[in-house]
Amino acid sequence: MKIVFMGTPDFARGCLQALYDAGYEIPVVVTQPDRPKGRKKELVPSPVKVCALEHGSAVLQPEKIRGDLAVIETLRQTQADLFVVAAFGQILPKEILELPRLGCINVHASLLPKYRGAAPIQQAILDGESVSGVTIMQMAEGLDTGDILTTCEYPISDEETGGSLFEALMQAGAELLVKTIPLLENGKVTPQKQDDAKASYVKMLKKEDGKLDFSKDARSLFNRIRGLDPWPGAFVRQGEKTLKIWKSRVLEPGDTTEDPSGILPGQVLGVSKEGIDVVCGQGILRILELQPEGKKRMASRDYLLGHSLSKGERFDG
Repeated sequence: MKIVFMGTPDFARGCLQALYDAGYEIPVVVTQPDRPKGRKKELVPSPVKVCALEHGSAVLQPEKIRGDLAVIETLRQTQADLFVVAAFGQILPKEILELPRLGCINVHASLLPKYRGAAPIQQAILDGESVSGVTIMQMAEGLDTGDILTTCEYPISDEETGGSLFEALMQAGAELLVKTIPLLENGKVTPQKQDDAKASYVKMLKKEDGKLDFSKDARSLFNRIRGLDPWPGAFVRQGEKTLKIWKSRVLEPGDTTEDPSGILPGQVLGVSKEGIDVVCGQGILRILELQPEGKKRMASRDYLLGHSLSKGERFDG
Protein backbone atom coordinates (compact mmCIF):
# COMPACT_ATOMS: atom_id res chain seq x y z
CA MET A 1 0.00 0.00 0.00
CA LYS A 2 1.16 3.52 -0.86
CA ILE A 3 0.48 6.16 1.80
CA VAL A 4 0.83 9.94 1.94
CA PHE A 5 1.37 11.20 5.49
CA MET A 6 0.46 14.64 6.86
CA GLY A 7 1.49 15.82 10.32
CA THR A 8 3.76 18.15 12.24
CA PRO A 9 4.63 17.63 15.98
CA ASP A 10 6.08 14.72 17.96
CA PHE A 11 2.67 13.06 18.27
CA ALA A 12 2.53 12.80 14.48
CA ARG A 13 6.17 11.70 14.26
CA GLY A 14 5.31 8.63 16.34
CA CYS A 15 2.61 7.65 13.86
CA LEU A 16 4.86 8.24 10.86
CA GLN A 17 7.66 6.14 12.34
CA ALA A 18 5.17 3.32 12.98
CA LEU A 19 4.18 3.36 9.29
CA TYR A 20 7.82 3.15 8.21
CA ASP A 21 8.40 0.31 10.68
CA ALA A 22 5.38 -1.53 9.28
CA GLY A 23 6.90 -1.37 5.80
CA TYR A 24 4.47 0.96 4.07
CA GLU A 25 5.62 2.95 1.05
CA ILE A 26 5.44 6.66 1.87
CA PRO A 27 6.53 8.68 -1.18
CA VAL A 28 5.43 12.08 0.14
CA VAL A 29 5.10 13.64 3.59
CA VAL A 30 3.33 16.97 4.12
CA THR A 31 4.14 19.09 7.16
CA GLN A 32 4.11 22.70 8.33
CA PRO A 33 6.89 25.08 7.21
CA ASP A 34 10.01 25.39 9.35
CA ARG A 35 9.36 27.85 12.20
CA PRO A 36 11.73 30.23 14.03
CA LYS A 37 12.58 29.16 17.58
CA GLY A 38 14.85 30.25 20.39
CA ARG A 39 16.50 33.58 21.03
CA LYS A 40 18.23 33.55 17.67
CA LYS A 41 14.95 32.77 15.87
CA GLU A 42 16.63 30.11 13.78
CA LEU A 43 14.35 28.09 11.50
CA VAL A 44 13.67 24.65 12.94
CA PRO A 45 12.07 21.77 10.99
CA SER A 46 9.11 19.92 12.44
CA PRO A 47 9.69 16.49 14.03
CA VAL A 48 7.74 14.96 11.13
CA LYS A 49 10.02 16.59 8.55
CA VAL A 50 13.11 15.28 10.33
CA CYS A 51 11.66 11.75 10.40
CA ALA A 52 10.60 11.89 6.74
CA LEU A 53 14.02 13.01 5.52
CA GLU A 54 15.70 10.28 7.55
CA HIS A 55 13.64 7.72 5.60
CA GLY A 56 13.99 9.31 2.17
CA SER A 57 10.44 10.58 1.65
CA ALA A 58 9.85 13.78 -0.30
CA VAL A 59 8.63 16.63 1.95
CA LEU A 60 6.07 19.31 1.09
CA GLN A 61 5.62 22.32 3.40
CA PRO A 62 2.75 24.51 2.22
CA GLU A 63 1.88 27.54 4.34
CA LYS A 64 -1.75 26.86 3.40
CA ILE A 65 -2.60 23.61 1.66
CA ARG A 66 -6.06 24.80 0.69
CA GLY A 67 -5.79 26.33 -2.77
CA ASP A 68 -2.15 25.34 -3.29
CA LEU A 69 -2.54 23.89 -6.77
CA ALA A 70 1.07 22.70 -7.04
CA VAL A 71 0.84 20.70 -3.80
CA ILE A 72 -2.55 19.25 -4.73
CA GLU A 73 -1.23 18.16 -8.12
CA THR A 74 1.80 16.52 -6.50
CA LEU A 75 -0.51 14.62 -4.16
CA ARG A 76 -2.63 13.51 -7.09
CA GLN A 77 0.39 12.21 -8.96
CA THR A 78 1.44 10.00 -6.05
CA GLN A 79 -1.62 7.83 -6.75
CA ALA A 80 -1.60 6.94 -3.08
CA ASP A 81 -4.10 4.44 -1.71
CA LEU A 82 -4.54 6.28 1.57
CA PHE A 83 -3.74 9.62 3.20
CA VAL A 84 -2.94 9.46 6.94
CA VAL A 85 -3.21 12.68 8.95
CA ALA A 86 -2.07 13.27 12.54
CA ALA A 87 -1.88 16.71 14.15
CA PHE A 88 -1.21 18.38 10.82
CA GLY A 89 -2.57 21.77 11.85
CA GLN A 90 -4.60 22.52 8.71
CA ILE A 91 -8.07 21.48 7.55
CA LEU A 92 -8.01 19.56 4.28
CA PRO A 93 -10.33 20.67 1.45
CA LYS A 94 -12.72 18.26 -0.27
CA GLU A 95 -10.53 18.00 -3.37
CA ILE A 96 -7.73 16.47 -1.27
CA LEU A 97 -10.01 14.26 0.82
CA GLU A 98 -11.30 12.62 -2.37
CA LEU A 99 -7.89 11.86 -3.93
CA PRO A 100 -6.95 8.46 -2.42
CA ARG A 101 -9.08 5.39 -3.10
CA LEU A 102 -9.42 4.62 0.63
CA GLY A 103 -9.90 8.28 1.58
CA CYS A 104 -8.12 10.12 4.36
CA ILE A 105 -7.94 8.93 7.96
CA ASN A 106 -6.98 10.95 11.02
CA VAL A 107 -5.30 9.91 14.28
CA HIS A 108 -6.91 12.02 17.01
CA ALA A 109 -5.83 12.04 20.67
CA SER A 110 -9.24 11.81 22.33
CA LEU A 111 -12.30 9.61 22.41
CA LEU A 112 -14.43 11.43 19.87
CA PRO A 113 -16.81 13.17 19.67
CA LYS A 114 -15.58 14.77 22.89
CA TYR A 115 -12.58 17.09 22.63
CA ARG A 116 -12.48 17.94 18.97
CA GLY A 117 -9.86 20.56 18.15
CA ALA A 118 -6.31 21.54 19.04
CA ALA A 119 -5.51 20.47 22.63
CA PRO A 120 -7.52 17.34 23.52
CA ILE A 121 -4.75 15.75 25.60
CA GLN A 122 -4.38 18.63 28.03
CA GLN A 123 -8.10 19.35 28.18
CA ALA A 124 -8.92 15.84 29.33
CA ILE A 125 -6.69 16.39 32.39
CA LEU A 126 -7.96 19.94 32.96
CA ASP A 127 -11.49 18.56 33.12
CA GLY A 128 -10.50 15.80 35.54
CA GLU A 129 -11.34 12.95 33.17
CA SER A 130 -10.48 9.45 34.34
CA VAL A 131 -10.17 8.04 30.80
CA SER A 132 -8.74 9.35 27.55
CA GLY A 133 -7.73 7.56 24.39
CA VAL A 134 -7.22 7.68 20.64
CA THR A 135 -9.70 7.69 17.77
CA ILE A 136 -8.95 6.78 14.16
CA MET A 137 -11.59 8.45 12.00
CA GLN A 138 -12.42 8.76 8.33
CA MET A 139 -11.91 12.43 7.60
CA ALA A 140 -14.70 14.78 6.51
CA GLU A 141 -14.64 18.47 5.67
CA GLY A 142 -15.39 19.63 9.23
CA LEU A 143 -13.00 19.79 12.19
CA ASP A 144 -12.73 16.24 13.61
CA THR A 145 -16.27 15.42 12.47
CA GLY A 146 -15.66 12.28 10.40
CA ASP A 147 -16.95 8.77 11.03
CA ILE A 148 -15.17 6.77 13.74
CA LEU A 149 -13.26 3.70 12.54
CA THR A 150 -11.48 2.42 15.66
CA THR A 151 -10.73 3.59 19.20
CA CYS A 152 -8.60 2.62 22.18
CA GLU A 153 -8.90 3.82 25.77
CA TYR A 154 -6.20 4.92 28.20
CA PRO A 155 -6.80 5.47 31.96
CA ILE A 156 -5.77 8.81 33.49
CA SER A 157 -4.38 8.66 37.00
CA ASP A 158 -3.82 11.60 39.37
CA GLU A 159 -0.10 11.32 38.61
CA GLU A 160 -0.66 11.90 34.89
CA THR A 161 0.59 15.16 33.36
CA GLY A 162 0.04 16.66 29.95
CA GLY A 163 3.50 15.46 29.00
CA SER A 164 3.12 11.87 30.21
CA LEU A 165 -0.34 11.52 28.64
CA PHE A 166 1.06 12.90 25.37
CA GLU A 167 3.73 10.18 25.34
CA ALA A 168 1.23 7.45 26.20
CA LEU A 169 -1.27 8.47 23.54
CA MET A 170 1.46 8.94 20.93
CA GLN A 171 2.40 5.29 21.42
CA ALA A 172 -1.21 4.14 21.59
CA GLY A 173 -2.10 6.12 18.46
CA ALA A 174 0.79 4.67 16.48
CA GLU A 175 -0.16 1.12 17.49
CA LEU A 176 -3.85 1.65 16.72
CA LEU A 177 -3.01 3.17 13.33
CA VAL A 178 -1.05 0.16 12.08
CA LYS A 179 -3.81 -2.16 13.32
CA THR A 180 -6.55 -0.12 11.64
CA ILE A 181 -5.09 0.22 8.13
CA PRO A 182 -5.34 -3.51 7.24
CA LEU A 183 -8.92 -3.57 8.55
CA LEU A 184 -9.79 -0.59 6.37
CA GLU A 185 -8.07 -2.06 3.32
CA ASN A 186 -9.88 -5.38 3.70
CA GLY A 187 -13.30 -3.86 4.43
CA LYS A 188 -13.37 -5.22 7.98
CA VAL A 189 -14.17 -1.99 9.79
CA THR A 190 -17.60 -0.37 9.97
CA PRO A 191 -17.55 3.44 10.20
CA GLN A 192 -19.68 4.86 13.04
CA LYS A 193 -21.15 8.35 12.80
CA GLN A 194 -20.32 10.73 15.64
CA ASP A 195 -23.02 12.09 17.93
CA ASP A 196 -22.60 15.82 17.36
CA ALA A 197 -24.70 16.56 20.44
CA LYS A 198 -21.88 15.14 22.59
CA ALA A 199 -19.12 17.07 20.86
CA SER A 200 -16.94 19.75 22.44
CA TYR A 201 -14.24 21.89 20.86
CA VAL A 202 -10.84 22.64 22.41
CA LYS A 203 -8.93 25.77 21.46
CA MET A 204 -5.17 25.98 21.07
CA LEU A 205 -3.42 26.64 24.38
CA LYS A 206 -1.83 30.00 25.14
CA LYS A 207 0.67 31.02 27.82
CA GLU A 208 -1.98 32.93 29.75
CA ASP A 209 -3.97 29.70 30.18
CA GLY A 210 -1.42 28.76 32.85
CA LYS A 211 -2.57 31.52 35.21
CA LEU A 212 -3.95 30.02 38.42
CA ASP A 213 -7.16 31.50 39.78
CA PHE A 214 -7.40 30.64 43.47
CA SER A 215 -11.08 31.52 43.57
CA LYS A 216 -11.52 28.13 41.87
CA ASP A 217 -11.67 24.91 43.86
CA ALA A 218 -8.45 23.13 44.80
CA ARG A 219 -9.16 20.10 42.61
CA SER A 220 -9.54 22.27 39.49
CA LEU A 221 -6.21 23.95 40.22
CA PHE A 222 -4.55 20.59 40.82
CA ASN A 223 -5.80 19.43 37.42
CA ARG A 224 -4.64 22.63 35.72
CA ILE A 225 -1.14 22.34 37.14
CA ARG A 226 -0.61 18.79 35.89
CA GLY A 227 -2.55 19.27 32.66
CA LEU A 228 -0.37 22.20 31.56
CA ASP A 229 2.90 20.43 32.40
CA PRO A 230 5.21 20.85 30.46
CA TRP A 231 3.64 23.66 28.39
CA PRO A 232 2.61 26.36 28.99
CA GLY A 233 3.03 25.60 32.69
CA ALA A 234 0.88 26.89 35.55
CA PHE A 235 2.01 30.05 37.30
CA VAL A 236 1.24 32.55 40.06
CA ARG A 237 2.54 35.97 40.98
CA GLN A 238 4.19 36.66 44.32
CA GLY A 239 4.66 40.39 44.46
CA GLU A 240 6.69 41.31 41.38
CA LYS A 241 7.91 37.77 40.79
CA THR A 242 6.41 34.93 38.78
CA LEU A 243 6.49 31.42 40.18
CA LYS A 244 5.76 28.42 38.00
CA ILE A 245 3.93 25.68 39.85
CA TRP A 246 4.81 22.16 38.74
CA LYS A 247 3.46 19.80 41.37
CA SER A 248 0.73 19.96 43.98
CA ARG A 249 -1.87 17.96 45.82
CA VAL A 250 -5.30 18.60 47.25
CA LEU A 251 -5.32 18.43 51.04
CA GLU A 252 -7.78 16.08 52.66
CA PRO A 253 -9.49 16.89 55.97
CA GLY A 254 -6.96 16.39 58.74
CA ASP A 255 -3.90 17.01 56.53
CA THR A 256 -3.31 20.33 58.26
CA THR A 257 -3.98 21.70 61.74
CA GLU A 258 -3.92 25.32 60.58
CA ASP A 259 -7.13 27.30 61.09
CA PRO A 260 -8.33 28.74 57.74
CA SER A 261 -10.64 31.27 59.41
CA GLY A 262 -10.13 34.71 57.91
CA ILE A 263 -7.75 33.41 55.22
CA LEU A 264 -8.94 34.36 51.74
CA PRO A 265 -8.47 32.42 48.48
CA GLY A 266 -4.92 32.91 47.24
CA GLN A 267 -3.47 33.47 50.70
CA VAL A 268 -0.95 31.18 52.35
CA LEU A 269 -2.46 29.09 55.12
CA GLY A 270 0.81 27.61 56.31
CA VAL A 271 4.27 26.42 55.30
CA SER A 272 6.20 23.31 56.31
CA LYS A 273 8.76 20.89 54.98
CA GLU A 274 5.84 19.22 53.21
CA GLY A 275 5.00 22.27 51.09
CA ILE A 276 3.14 25.56 50.86
CA ASP A 277 -0.57 25.41 51.67
CA VAL A 278 -2.78 27.91 49.84
CA VAL A 279 -6.47 28.47 50.45
CA CYS A 280 -8.70 28.13 47.38
CA GLY A 281 -12.31 29.00 46.66
CA GLN A 282 -13.06 25.53 47.95
CA GLY A 283 -10.44 23.42 49.67
CA ILE A 284 -6.71 23.82 50.21
CA LEU A 285 -3.93 23.22 47.67
CA ARG A 286 -0.46 22.17 48.81
CA ILE A 287 2.28 23.33 46.44
CA LEU A 288 4.98 20.66 46.33
CA GLU A 289 7.26 21.78 43.52
CA LEU A 290 7.81 25.19 41.94
CA GLN A 291 10.21 27.25 39.86
CA PRO A 292 11.23 30.86 40.55
CA GLU A 293 12.11 33.14 37.65
CA GLY A 294 15.51 32.25 36.20
CA LYS A 295 15.87 29.19 38.45
CA LYS A 296 15.44 25.45 38.13
CA ARG A 297 12.45 23.48 39.34
CA MET A 298 12.73 22.71 43.04
CA ALA A 299 10.82 21.25 45.93
CA SER A 300 8.88 23.82 47.92
CA ARG A 301 10.93 23.01 51.03
CA ASP A 302 14.09 24.02 49.14
CA TYR A 303 12.47 27.25 47.99
CA LEU A 304 11.54 28.06 51.58
CA LEU A 305 15.17 27.82 52.65
CA GLY A 306 15.85 31.10 50.88
CA HIS A 307 12.41 32.71 50.88
CA SER A 308 10.30 33.40 53.93
CA LEU A 309 6.56 33.01 53.62
CA SER A 310 4.13 33.64 56.44
CA LYS A 311 0.47 32.92 56.96
CA GLY A 312 -1.74 35.37 55.09
CA GLU A 313 0.74 36.25 52.34
CA ARG A 314 -0.88 36.26 48.95
CA PHE A 315 -0.31 34.47 45.66
CA ASP A 316 -1.98 36.15 42.70
CA GLY A 317 -2.88 34.37 39.50
